[in-house]
Formats: sequence, C-alpha cells, structure tokens
Amino acid sequence: MSHPQKDRPWLFRTYAGHSTAKASNELYRTNLAKGQTGLSVAFDLPTQTGYDSDHTLARGEVGKVGVPIAHLGDMRTLFDQIPLEEMNTSMTINATAPWLLALYIAAAEEQGADISKLQGTVQNDIIKEYLSRGTYVCPPEPSLRMITDVAAYTRAHLPRWNPMNVCSYHLQEAGATPEQELAFALATATAVLDDLKEKVAPEHFPAMVGRISFFVNAGIRFVTELCKMRAFVELWDEICEIRYGVEDPKFRRFRYGVQVNSLGLTEQQPENNVYRILLEMLAVTLSKNARARAVQLPAWNEALGLPRPWDQQWSLRMQQILAFETDLLEYDDLFDGNPTITRKVDKLKDGARTELAQIDAMGGAIRAIEYMKSRLVEANAARISSIEAGDTVVVGVNSFTGAEPSPLTSGPDAIMVADPEAEADQIARLDAWRAARDDAAVRTALADLRTAAQDGTNIMPASIAAARAGATTGEWGDVVRGVFGQYRAPTGVSSSPSNQTEDLDDLRALVDAVSDRLGRRLKFLIGKPGLDGHSNGAEQIATRARDCGMDITYDGIRLTPSEIADAAESENAHVIGLSILSGSHVPLVNELINELNNRGLGHTPVIVGGIIPDSDLEKLRTMGVAKIYTPKDFRLNEIMRDIVMLAEPNPVAAE
Repeated sequence: MSHPQKDRPWLFRTYAGHSTAKASNELYRTNLAKGQTGLSVAFDLPTQTGYDSDHTLARGEVGKVGVPIAHLGDMRTLFDQIPLEEMNTSMTINATAPWLLALYIAAAEEQGADISKLQGTVQNDIIKEYLSRGTYVCPPEPSLRMITDVAAYTRAHLPRWNPMNVCSYHLQEAGATPEQELAFALATATAVLDDLKEKVAPEHFPAMVGRISFFVNAGIRFVTELCKMRAFVELWDEICEIRYGVEDPKFRRFRYGVQVNSLGLTEQQPENNVYRILLEMLAVTLSKNARARAVQLPAWNEALGLPRPWDQQWSLRMQQILAFETDLLEYDDLFDGNPTITRKVDKLKDGARTELAQIDAMGGAIRAIEYMKSRLVEANAARISSIEAGDTVVVGVNSFTGAEPSPLTSGPDAIMVADPEAEADQIARLDAWRAARDDAAVRTALADLRTAAQDGTNIMPASIAAARAGATTGEWGDVVRGVFGQYRAPTGVSSSPSNQTEDLDDLRALVDAVSDRLGRRLKFLIGKPGLDGHSNGAEQIATRARDCGMDITYDGIRLTPSEIADAAESENAHVIGLSILSGSHVPLVNELINELNNRGLGHTPVIVGGIIPDSDLEKLRTMGVAKIYTPKDFRLNEIMRDIVMLAEPNPVAAE
C-alpha cells in the first residue's frame, strides 16, 4: 500500500544555553541525541551587550539567561564534538552579532570546516532591541551599518548563512497587536534592505533579499495568529516584488522560524501551559503556505524559572508527535479559498499597511523608533487592563482559579537552578585566557578593528582577525562603544497621564491624601539594575503609577545599583521599585540595599518584581525587601495600593 508523499518537517530546535560553555555543550549534545535537528544558542546578557564576565555590570548576570562567551576558547568549548560544517545553528545575538559570528567562523576554521558550507542564522535585529528587548549597545545608524556589514560579508563568504533574522517575537511580548507586529517587523526589514542595496552589487541583491529571514511569535488566539502568518507571507512577497523589483519567487519567499508565546505562560496552574504551547504551535504549522521553517517551543514551567532538560525534552516531543505521528505533512494547504481566513488576512494586511505608511512618512524605522515604542507601551497597557477587567480570559489566572495542587511543581527540583559557582569559574578561565594569549597580537587586532569601524570598512574581517588573536567580547565591545558611542533608547513612558484612568478614581484620591500628609507629591522611583533588558513590566508599572497621580522617575534599563541609589537620594524617593527578570535578583538587590544603607536611606521601602522562585523569597525578605511580585501578581491596581501604603507617613490616617 503506497503512502502520500510527505513534506519534510521543519527544523526542531530548543533554545538553550546556561552557566558555562562546557555545561551548554553537554546539553546541546544531549538534545541532538534526542532528535533535535538544529541548535538555537542563548547567550547570557554580558555577551549580548558586549561586556566581559568580570565587568561591573556583569555581576550576577553571568550564565543566567544563556551561555557566557568571552573569547574563542569559550566558543571552541561550546561546540566541542559538534561538527559545525554539518550543523544548522541559530544564534540569538544582536548588538554583538558581528563578534559572535566572527568567533563562530574562527571556531569552525579550527575544526577544519569549509566556511562556505556553514549554515545558520544570526538574529542581528537591533531595531527590536530598542523597542522591546533592550540588548542594544550603539546608536541606530552605526548599528544598522554593522547589520549590513554582516550581510555583505556572508554574501561573499558564507552564501548559505542567514545574515539577519527580523525578530517580531519580542514585539508581541511587549504588547504589539498583530497589525503592529506585521508592520514594525516589515519596516525593520525594509530599513535593512534599503541600506544593504548600497553595499551589494545589483545582480547579487535579489539573492540577498532571499537570505533575509524572520523570527516570529505565535500567541494563544491561534486562528488570528495563523492569519497573521499568511498576511506576513503575502505582504513580504508584495514588498519584495514592488519595492525591490525581485522577480524570482523563491527570493520573495517569507522564511521564518518561531518560538511560541512566552508572555502567556502562567505561574498559576503552570501545567495548563502545555496546552497553550500546543495550540500556539498549530498556528505556525497547520497552513502549508505559511508554515514555519524552524520551531522552538518554551517549556511548560518557564514562568517559574529555568526549565530542566526533561522539560525541554517534553516540548521537543510535542513537535515530533505533530510532525511524525499525525498526517499534517501529507496535505496541501488546508486554508486556501476559505472565505473566513481570507477576510481576516485582508483585514490584518490593511491594518499593517496603515502602520507602514505612518512609519514611511516619518522616514522609516530608524527615525520612527520613539513612535513605535510608545505604540507598544500603549498596546500593552490595553492588554493588561483587559486581563484585569476579565474581558480577556486567562484560565487559572482570572477565571477557573480553583485547582488541585500540581505534582509537577512539587519538590525542590521542579526547576533548574543555574550553577552558583559558574560566574567565578567563568572569570577564572577568562583570567587564564588573558594571561596565556599574545598581548601584542591582540593590541594590533583591536587597533585594526578600531580603524575599520572609523573608516567605514566592513567590520567582519577585522572582527574575525581579533577573534583569532584572542580578543575578548568586552574588548570588542569597548572598541565599538568607543567609536560609535553608547545609546539609551526611549522608554515609551510619557510624563503626562494618559486618558486610560478608568477605575482609578479611588487610587488617585488615596495618592492625593497620602501626598498631602507627606508634604509633597508621592515620589516613586522605578529602576532596572543590571543588564536585563526586559522592560515591559517596568514600563507598565511606571505608566499605571503615573496615571494614579504619583510622581514617577523611570530612566529605562541597564543601571548599576549605585546609580539607582544615587537617583533615590537626589529624587528623595518615597518608594523604590526594582524590575529584574534575568534571575540575578539576589545579588543585585543585596547590592542596592547596601548602597542605600551607605547613604543613610535604609528606611526607604524597596519592592521587587520578577521571575523569582519560591526558594529566593525569604532571602529577599531577610535583606529587607518590603514586597515581592511575580507573574501571578497581574492586578496592577493592587500593587499601586501597596506602594501608596508603603509611603504612608501616618498609618493611623490610612485606616
């Protein structure tokens, strides 16, 4: 009996990396042995932002949300016994993408690989870093230049490599509507291609358009998400043909990978996340004409902390069951000609075109960063308000909250904890690397890198030479910061209250009363210490506090505890709120409280929000933290009331 011809399945990835290069290498080889077909490397925050593991800003962040890669030796260890010539490797790296690709190339050369055969992707999308993820380093213009330097270099030397992965994933995590996700991602792609046209010969340009890939998010409204992906396919084809004159349909193909939504994973009843992940995966696999090329799924317990290898295996098995047990891959597109799908796709395309026209009128994505950021903050505020009001149902959170205790989350090993000794181990090996290298060769390579950055020469050859010479991530980062300067992206939080003040009358009256008793307007300082760039929560807390009538200070991401303490002193803050989602809350909070005590501000209440395991709650309370909030605390007005009560100078008056 003959069987229908099946399509090849997408690449099965697991986004992974932690503690050290050695520990991550062991995890990669284990996952590949379980049937994973591509690597997806997560780098820690110092690596993403161009700092060495022993830098002041790296304290507490080393190996927390990914693997630390400080030099060629680390990259060599990361891919030990993994033949790079045969591997398809996705690296989620943006500001330091030229450097990490340089290290990858140098490591592959050491393995004896044919560099022209290397396959994979560097994300290399800096615009979404300004809008949502926060791991940017330099201003937009030189950052765009480095993106297109990478693209031009890969065209000449790594023809099978995807030099840029336009990432709309974090836009949805920041609250983007489907129309905004479509428009902001496509505007980013056109900004890059407009610049790349100046660096690539016209006969090579269509093929370079064909190397641009996308990385998207799929949320729980899976019919809408399916239609969004079909809209992406049609809009991209239209842009490539009309804007860039690409005639070959294969170069106009919308090629994308996906990680399904982490924003919607709940701390409450976390076992429900298994079903959410499955439904979200269907949105990017059911429609053949809009099917993902690669899929990576979060683990069910990522709202609680780091997933264990078993949790990642469970998500991998979900992909394998869909691809190999069901008959999905045996059929043509299931939705072509469906009038309901067509109407929804057309509506999404119309909304996206309206946003694109607005961005084009402003001069393109680079000049529209502040506009796009403010739109995301507004959209996220509306999303949160809808959940608070119960208009958007989240099972186990605002509906059907009664539940049996979960056996999956019982016991001390329900989540993985990053090795607490990893940071010291990493720094010791970094010291040994510096001691063993040829310092003169490093100085020469860094001088050549500086010259290339200054005179406009493609940054890749000098970066690869620096990697071979033994330069470190921090040294590469210092050169580009020195030449191009650093940048602070807009927060999207305006100083004036919005008109979204429904249900805030009681809170506004309470803020007024407490402010009267304080003798001045209640001052709330929101800070993000360390390198964590996930600012969505901080922005929403700042926005709601502002709308409640508080005097807020929020200066954005990447501040040292000392800088936050200085601000608390100069602003005479009544309450300090910290947002930390990188897992580095214990050392950073401890350092801030010591800084406050040194300034005589130990009496100022400190509250902390983040993904904080139960095992760390008592540690923070012992340090003196007044209130702790985790993802389960989604009712912002209750948090606002807590802040006001902490500032209350006369508890009797408040009763």
